[in-house]
Amino acid sequence: MSSFWWGVIGTTVGSALTLLGQWVKYLWETHQTREFDDDRKTLLRQMLDKPGPTGWRKMSTLSGVIGASRDDTARMLIALGARASETGEDVWAYIKDKPLPEAD
Repeated sequence: MSSFWWGVIGTTVGSALTLLGQWVKYLWETHQTREFDDDRKTLLRQMLDKPGPTGWRKMSTLSGVIGASRDDTARMLIALGARASETGEDVWAYIKDKPLPEAD
């Protein structure tokens, strides 16, 4: 094999190993954050499973209990299958419990 092909193979293998190393480093660095978010989602599920008489939970309560910003809390709630109310109040519930109404 010519030196050109050895160079191409070496470059390809080196690039692949660099990408793999960066991916493993990313997984290692974000592992604790993912575990923390999983714990937060567990708390959110518990709160949404017991919403109270109105069937809704206030965002201020949800974000306060899990110790997250409103944006982070909203991201996790959407991932759990929840939605905000259309009334303008900042309250949330599971979509299965409070399906979206028909459009006007």
